[in-house]
Amino acid sequence: MKQDFDLLAGAGHLADVPVSGIRTIMNKAAALRAKGHDVIPFSAGEPSFNTPEPIAQATIKALNAHMTHYPANWGQLSLRKAIAEKVKKDIGVSYDPETEILVTCGGAEGLNDCICSVVDPGDEVIIFKPAFINYEALVKECGGKVIDVNLKPENGFEISIADVEAVITEKTKLLVLNSPNNPTGVVYGRSQLAKLCELAVKHNFLILSDEMYSSLTYDGAKFYSVASFPNMKERCLIVNGFSKTYAMTGWRLGYVTGPAKLMPVLVKHHQYVTTSITTFIQEGAAEAMNLPETMKDVEAMHDEFAKRRKLMMEGLDRIPKLSYVAPHGAFYIMVDVSKTGMTGEEFAEKLLYEKYVATVPAICLGSHCGDFVRFSFAADEEKIREGLKRMEEFLK
Repeated sequence: MKQDFDLLAGAGHLADVPVSGIRTIMNKAAALRAKGHDVIPFSAGEPSFNTPEPIAQATIKALNAHMTHYPANWGQLSLRKAIAEKVKKDIGVSYDPETEILVTCGGAEGLNDCICSVVDPGDEVIIFKPAFINYEALVKECGGKVIDVNLKPENGFEISIADVEAVITEKTKLLVLNSPNNPTGVVYGRSQLAKLCELAVKHNFLILSDEMYSSLTYDGAKFYSVASFPNMKERCLIVNGFSKTYAMTGWRLGYVTGPAKLMPVLVKHHQYVTTSITTFIQEGAAEAMNLPETMKDVEAMHDEFAKRRKLMMEGLDRIPKLSYVAPHGAFYIMVDVSKTGMTGEEFAEKLLYEKYVATVPAICLGSHCGDFVRFSFAADEEKIREGLKRMEEFLK
């Protein structure tokens, strides 16, 4: 009997998964560059720096030593030990490198492993909006139900604990947290996080904390990891990586830390999604990630991001029709374009094709953010200055 279905329609469970709005803009910008246009990259979270030289040289050494065979699914133990050392220094929490750390193909795969290893069909997952688009897509792919908690621009995109409490039900399985935040730049304070942790304990749900920007804070803002709060190490999964802190976006190297009881479930998922991460890359990172020379480069990059942040905000201040919420972490600014008479989508589209400046319409990060556009200040100072100049011309 001939089966009556479209073989080329794809899997039905992906029908409700959105196409990445960020990648859509990046693809349009790439197409314009291919035609010879100089596109200013205010869209991507792509640091303009090179990877610290000690890591590059250590990786070359590992390759020349023929470290090219299969690594363990969990990741090279040498790298897991180096990650444990860094995590202990950064947030004061000890993780066993053998049972509580998984090396992943960047932070994105870490998020995939966490969500797909925890969420069952029908489970509810709380996501603060606006948010990195991967969170919602992964929950939907697992058959989970996304519960939005909208962060209000008039409140500086800060978390309302009352709003969180109002949406918790017996089906709440997971809360996704991102601090410093992409796209808002908010760094959540100790008291806010303590109250979230209390809710997690009281209502028995997990927190998935995306801490990819933990090293990037400004103006005295202090980063706190939820894993450092009482009773939380066993109730949270932490995703971090090398892309932003070490300018290693193309290396695709990240990690997850979590409870020893839960981590084998993540490894089970990981071994069928990625299997493992390139051996010589892991060995190079393990040898050099914590070296003083490497950390000196990391600190220099942070200082440069702080300068770029200041440059971007000063430039936006000169454009009367634009306003923004000052970011205290990461390298993004949420810009309100409503006074231009355009929506965020219209603004981003026209700015890209008329002035060749790529930005992200924030509606793809939160349905209540139609008046906003996300700007990245990860580009170098020359490009930031040129992008601001083009925007001033665009809005004259």
